[in-house]
Amino acid sequence: MPKPYQVDVAVFPVAGLGTRFLPATKASPKEMLPVVDKPLIQYAVEEAYAAGVRHMVFVTGRSKRAIEDHFDTAYELESELEAAGKSALLNTVQAVQPADMVCTYVRQPRSLGLGHAVLCAAHIVGQHPFAVLLADDLMVGPANGLPVLAQMTRAYESLGRSVLAVQEVPTDQVSRYGIVAGSPAGERLMSIERIVEKPSPAEAPSRMGVAGRYILTPRIFDELRDQPPGAGGEIQLTDAIARLMAKERVYAYQYEGKRYDCGSKEGFLQATVELALQHPQMGASFCEYLKSLAL
Repeated sequence: MPKPYQVDVAVFPVAGLGTRFLPATKASPKEMLPVVDKPLIQYAVEEAYAAGVRHMVFVTGRSKRAIEDHFDTAYELESELEAAGKSALLNTVQAVQPADMVCTYVRQPRSLGLGHAVLCAAHIVGQHPFAVLLADDLMVGPANGLPVLAQMTRAYESLGRSVLAVQEVPTDQVSRYGIVAGSPAGERLMSIERIVEKPSPAEAPSRMGVAGRYILTPRIFDELRDQPPGAGGEIQLTDAIARLMAKERVYAYQYEGKRYDCGSKEGFLQATVELALQHPQMGASFCEYLKSLAL
């Protein structure tokens, strides 16, 4: 029997220009930047798949064709690997898109913000709850624990209301995040009473910052359609969530695990080093290499 609140669709807004990584992103999507041996977007898709999502919706833009190609079948490559008897590599390539995973692509014609990107997927998502994953935020669940989105879907299945991933951030970083405040609503849960987009430290209602994972009810689309442009002339998802809160409860979930801000060079390098150390084949040798450096 299906669960009463099942999250089957995930939206990946991947139309951004990646200007902080120029010139690397001049002709290649920032979401295709590799961390060890997988591109950022694959980490996000694998996280969604592990949470039970099977329909992946990519909101793309110009110069993003590499993302579509990555999740497509590479017949020539697979044939060569099979002919060469490289079965391990063949399995790795074929595992990028499991047989039961569906990928849909829709264009965001103009850069009008995260809220607008999510709205571009409305006709595909329909009247169903859905997840939003920002590939810039590489999320790793705790050792022997659930991935972050799987933690959130478990919370959503008991609440039936929108759930935002949050983490406590340093005071000097609150201006980089949407900040939430509210009252306790269960283990790791908060019923949100205020949400403010990138406040100054003096104006921030708390230090709980929204990370790049959301589970949203379809009612958010109504709020996005009516949402006037905010900062920078963009449709802000945070503003639409604030409007949604006037009509139904929205919860914050303080996830277990670690987030790497791979939208920044420092965060990207941290993810590369730490995940390389955890890699089953190369972790030990890479650790020895790092120890040999005169730092």
